[in-house]
Amino acid sequence: MRHPGSAHNGMTVNASDGWSSMEMAYKKQWEAEIAEMQRVLSGFAIKEECKWGKPTYTVDGKNVVILQGFKEYFALGFFQGALLKDPKKLLVQLGQVQAGRVMKFTSAKEIAKNAATIKAYVREAIAVENAGLRVEKKKTEDFPVPEELTAKFRKDAKFRKAFEALTPGRQRGYLYHFAQAKQSATRAARIEKASAAIYAGRGFQERG
Repeated sequence: MRHPGSAHNGMTVNASDGWSSMEMAYKKQWEAEIAEMQRVLSGFAIKEECKWGKPTYTVDGKNVVILQGFKEYFALGFFQGALLKDPKKLLVQLGQVQAGRVMKFTSAKEIAKNAATIKAYVREAIAVENAGLRVEKKKTEDFPVPEELTAKFRKDAKFRKAFEALTPGRQRGYLYHFAQAKQSATRAARIEKASAAIYAGRGFQERG
């Protein structure tokens, strides 16, 4: 990794973008993978910047891909990944993110081996960005309301009022979380477990 303000593979990394203010998670653990991915991406006419403490590649100031470190894997994140064709089914949706998708790796060798595939996906991602395409974000009403939640609303008007008082984003987070459970009993349990946070006006995974 180059120092802030230096050039990497012909792409400028600006110190003002915040290398010192934020740090990429598990950066040391994935140093070899970061370097290998940067090598793979070096042939593209895209700019490497540092955003959120992570190497981020942009076209005309618009985000295309980002390098991310996790405990179990290293990832190449595609900001508009949901729009890619993904012929090899390599893109993964993390949580309730609507547009973004990631490609997971566990070694620099794996990245090198799949360099041609990575380049094909990035090439398509650049085309998507140049075309100005965007994932149409789902509205709260587009998310299904589980029967168990509807039943809870009928039984507890105070709970329904608290849920409706949440911001649309928080409502979507809960609806997604509840609907992910395949069993009715699990959905009901999730709703009960989330009740205190909902009454407190907090979103899913927000700590009090």
